[in-house]
Amino acid sequence: MIKSIIRFSIENKFLVILMTGLFMVFGMLSMQRMSLDAIPDLSDTQVIVYSKWNQSPDLVENQVTFPLVSGLMGLPRVKSIRGSSDFGASFVYVIFEDGVDLYWARSRVLEALSQITTDLPKDVETKLGPDATSVGWVYQYALIDKSGKHSLADLRSYQDWTLKYHLQSVDGVAEVASLGGFEKEFQIQVNPYKLQNYHLSFSDVMKAVSRSNDESGARVLEVSNADLMIRSRALIESTQDLENAVVEYNARSKTPILLKDVASVSLGPAMRRGVGDFNGEGDAVSGIVVMRQGANALKVIEDVKKKLKEVKSSLPEGVEVTSVYDRSTLIEKAISTLKKTLFKELIIVSLVILLFLWHFPSAVVPIVTIPIAVILSFIPLYLTGQTTNIMSLAGIAISIGVLVDGAIIEVENAYRKIQLWHEGGKKEDFKKVRMDALLEVGPSVFFSLLVIAVAFLPVFTLVDQEGRLFKPLAYSKNFAMAIAAILAVTLDPAVRMLFSRSEPFTHSWRWLRGLGNTLLVGTYHSEHKHPISKRIFKVYEPCVHWVLRHRKLTLGLAFAVTLTIIPAYKSLGSEFMPQL
Repeated sequence: MIKSIIRFSIENKFLVILMTGLFMVFGMLSMQRMSLDAIPDLSDTQVIVYSKWNQSPDLVENQVTFPLVSGLMGLPRVKSIRGSSDFGASFVYVIFEDGVDLYWARSRVLEALSQITTDLPKDVETKLGPDATSVGWVYQYALIDKSGKHSLADLRSYQDWTLKYHLQSVDGVAEVASLGGFEKEFQIQVNPYKLQNYHLSFSDVMKAVSRSNDESGARVLEVSNADLMIRSRALIESTQDLENAVVEYNARSKTPILLKDVASVSLGPAMRRGVGDFNGEGDAVSGIVVMRQGANALKVIEDVKKKLKEVKSSLPEGVEVTSVYDRSTLIEKAISTLKKTLFKELIIVSLVILLFLWHFPSAVVPIVTIPIAVILSFIPLYLTGQTTNIMSLAGIAISIGVLVDGAIIEVENAYRKIQLWHEGGKKEDFKKVRMDALLEVGPSVFFSLLVIAVAFLPVFTLVDQEGRLFKPLAYSKNFAMAIAAILAVTLDPAVRMLFSRSEPFTHSWRWLRGLGNTLLVGTYHSEHKHPISKRIFKVYEPCVHWVLRHRKLTLGLAFAVTLTIIPAYKSLGSEFMPQL
């Protein structure tokens, strides 16, 4: 079968080259569409359940956190559940098994919450966290007021009610969390002595505040063929609205008891749960952009920056948005480093091939194979949902040296056969000599490249964080090797037949004749007459003979050198993550 494929590729070389070009276009499109990030997402599939209840931590633990943890334990494919309680807040982290889809997990949690929340206290507010992972924090900014005209409360209000919603509209953003500054709120300080004088309770005050911030509808009146909607509106917009809220009507004095008679109302900051400092200059208002799971980190950051430029004109006077954390710098540097490494490897491998073959038409085949195999490997990476990161590109980088093995073996065999054909007087057909040389080693080359790919199969047995870190490398390495094996029996024979010529050119133009003979014909040397090999043989052969005469000494020295590795190995440190 493999020989049939090689024979078909040789006989239809232009069709094979055309199909390869079409796949390369698809590969380039896949490169552009793949998500970019610095490292693979190592986080577990987790769903956060947040509950708000203004009670003490022990009460929150007993009546909110414990019932939630107990009720969620029966969910399918749950690995662990962690709960924590704070003053007025409960956090429950539901960790699912590796490979569970995030939205499937969220739907299971929502189904369970619909039953559990009926057993919680009535005023408990429960909701799910954003559909993001623990590494979704991709961008952070700070609102800096250089004019000094705006307070921290004003900046926090602008962040919470204006800027936040602009950024949440960006595709791929799961949440924009606010940090620092002061949250404005109406604060009511009740005087217990006045409550006692009026024979009122604290619950009466709470009911009055609730009624004063409400709206109700009534009937519709038809006047002059027009419907007039009747409604009562009592939405709070200022402290005076609250102060004039009626707590109770005193039948004895025939006067209402207002909220300002028993309490004082003012605007103030909410209780702070954290402080944001900017460059040691003091408190600052900040926003944290959290990316949705599976989104393209680099694209999300770029879209957030574009949105910030759009809203720049609507910022309060003297206020600037300053970048505090930007992961795109890390992503671009990581990708740039690997691109440079890939480029250097391409150059080095190409130079080595040219140097040792000393025959440009033969060297073209393995040199062309490298970039084509790299580009085509992005097609399966894209189709399997992988991201372009430091690990997936590293898999391609470490496979570059092996990608050309098949092409080099085929080229060297053809080179040797043609050299013998020249020395034998060119009795056979040149095309048949080339084809026989390719058919002789083609099947072995194909399967040998696939065997190399098998070496990385154990990586796929890794689970959890180790699996998520190293599987992209194994995927890219194996895909590149598989594509190189396919190219070895399709494109390489076609290109080899295209860039081979038995007779030199005889143009009248000397420079054109010389260029054509160098690029398309070349000179075939035997191993002992090759400009590079014959010099290497002078060094290699004496060493081989000496080693064969002193076998025991050679093995003893090799074993002794191996033992010296042990102290160095024990002194090495260990890290789970590669240095970025």
